[in-house]
Amino acid sequence: MAAHGHGRNHTLGASHNLGNGVGGHNLGNDFVLPLAVTTSLLVGSLLVASAGNFNQDVDIKWGDGRAKILNNGKLLTLSLDKTSGSGFQSKNEYLFGKIDMKLKLVPGNSAGTVTAYYLRSQVSSWDEIDFEFLGNLSGDPYIVHTNVYTHGKGDREQQFYLWFDPTADFHTYSILWNPGNIIFYVDGRPIREFKNLESFGIPYPKNQSMRVYSSLWNADDWATRGGLVKTDWTQAPFTASFRSFNANACIWSNGVSSCSSSNSTSNAWLSQQLDSRSQKRLTWVQKNYMVYNYCSDTKRFHQGLPLECTVTTKA
Repeated sequence: MAAHGHGRNHTLGASHNLGNGVGGHNLGNDFVLPLAVTTSLLVGSLLVASAGNFNQDVDIKWGDGRAKILNNGKLLTLSLDKTSGSGFQSKNEYLFGKIDMKLKLVPGNSAGTVTAYYLRSQVSSWDEIDFEFLGNLSGDPYIVHTNVYTHGKGDREQQFYLWFDPTADFHTYSILWNPGNIIFYVDGRPIREFKNLESFGIPYPKNQSMRVYSSLWNADDWATRGGLVKTDWTQAPFTASFRSFNANACIWSNGVSSCSSSNSTSNAWLSQQLDSRSQKRLTWVQKNYMVYNYCSDTKRFHQGLPLECTVTTKA
C-alpha cells in the first residue's frame, strides 16, 4: 500500500537500490484512444476549476493546525514537527483531468521528510498516481519519486533528480490523466509517461474517481538513503508551501461526469499525448536526471520485467 503519512504504512519501492539511466521500454507514440472509453464517460459539460483559491478547492484533513490557508486562499502551507505532519485533499473527485500545483519544498536539512502530492481513489482495490518529494541533507538534491497504482498494485517507481533547487522558489508539478495516458510534468516538461496498454492485458486506471491529496510527513525509516539518514528534529518545524492549484478536469459526482464530448478546445487534454517535441524533452529528462527505473531493475524483477516495460505499441 502506498502511504502518505497519516496512519498508513509505507511499502513503496524506495528501499531498492537506485539505478541509473533509462529502462528498456519503448512505448512509442502510436496509441489510439479507445472509442468506447472516450464516449462512455462523457456527459454534461466541462467544468474547469478556478485556479488558486484553496478556501474553495480543498479541505484540510489532518495536522491539528499545522496546515494553514493564507493570503485569502492563495497560499497553503503544510508543517511537520516531531508530533505530527499535516495534509489536505481536494473537495472534488475527478475522473480524468490535468492537475497543476505550484510547490516550494522544505528547505535546508529536509532528510527524512516526504512531501506527497497525488491522486487516489477511496476503495480497497484503489488507483493512485503519485508525486513524492524525498527530502535530503542540506546541499544534496531532492529525489522526485513517482508511482502508478492500478487496483491496489503499484511497484512502478521511477525516480528523478531535478535540474533546479525546488526549495528556492515555486515550481509547477502537473499530472495529466486521460483515457490514453498518464504524464507527469515539472514546469511543463514531461518527466514520465504511463500509457494505456489494456489491449496487452495491462491494467490502467480509468474507472475510479480520485481526489487530489497532499501531505508532509516523517518517513525517516526509508526516505533518505533507504532510512540511513534520520530526521533532525532540531530543524523542525519543516514547512512546504503550495499555491496555484488548478484542476482542468472532469468532476465526478453521484456517478456522473461533468465532461462532454463536444469539440471544445478546453477539453483538448482528454486526448492529449506527447508530440515529437515533447517526446524529445521527456527523453532528455530520463537520460540526464532519472536515478531509478523499475523497468530496468532486473535484480528486483528476476523472473522478468513487468509487461509494460517490454511492450512496443505499433500503428
